Amino acid sequence: AKEKITAIIPTLNEEIHIEDAIRSVSFADEIIVIDSYSTDQTIEMIKKHNVKIIQREFDDFSSQKNYAIEKAKHNWIYILDADERISDKLKNEIIDVLCDNKNLVGFDVYRTFYYHNKRIKYGGRRRDKVIRLFRKDKCRYNGALVHENIIYNGNIGRFKNRIDHYSYKSFEQYNQKLEHYAILKAQSLFAKNSNVNFYHTSLKPPIRFFIEFFIRFGFLDGKAGMVLASHHSNGVRMRYKKLKQLYNKQAAFDEKVMK
Repeated sequence: AKEKITAIIPTLNEEIHIEDAIRSVSFADEIIVIDSYSTDQTIEMIKKHNVKIIQREFDDFSSQKNYAIEKAKHNWIYILDADERISDKLKNEIIDVLCDNKNLVGFDVYRTFYYHNKRIKYGGRRRDKVIRLFRKDKCRYNGALVHENIIYNGNIGRFKNRIDHYSYKSFEQYNQKLEHYAILKAQSLFAKNSNVNFYHTSLKPPIRFFIEFFIRFGFLDGKAGMVLASHHSNGVRMRYKKLKQLYNKQAAFDEKVMK
């Protein structure tokens, strides 16, 4: 017999993606959207569909997803980012697992990155894989502020088919996304008391560009490869700029206290 599944979609201002995302997991027995108080039309669009809406103030990706997992009715969970799409072939693979699972507690899947609607093949994007289907009694997110991982107790399988990842819609939108990540990463580094020096602020960003564009063959994706490598280099620059600001704030606060 097929086991039941809950699909979870985290959102924050995803009006351009949310309806396609919901359709993408229409095979699920329950769909939960966990929203961080979107200010665009996201909620209005969700209400047109038969899904459960939970609103929760965003603190970090792990806590947000773990909170929704707790609320899920079913043991099998599929996490779908709003900018991801499941192909029919992958959907069939997921259903096969639910009908006949050989003692695996989760499955990872490769993602195909799209720039506008162009498929990106280089720059390190091809190796991007994530655990998306898992059993909630055996798996949890690890509490990292950003790029959270699943901690699992058991064995993990891998899907043959990939998910389509429409992460890049416009320069503005992608930059905002990277800035959000930069803030979270800076907070994470600050909590660990990580160093920030000339290497991080001045050398690491161009090195990131060089690795992505040349060593990982980003140039073979043409203009798109260059734009993405520039964006990601800038993301590194923003991260350490934000980290520096956090240390400066702390120093000013400490100075006040000392007085």
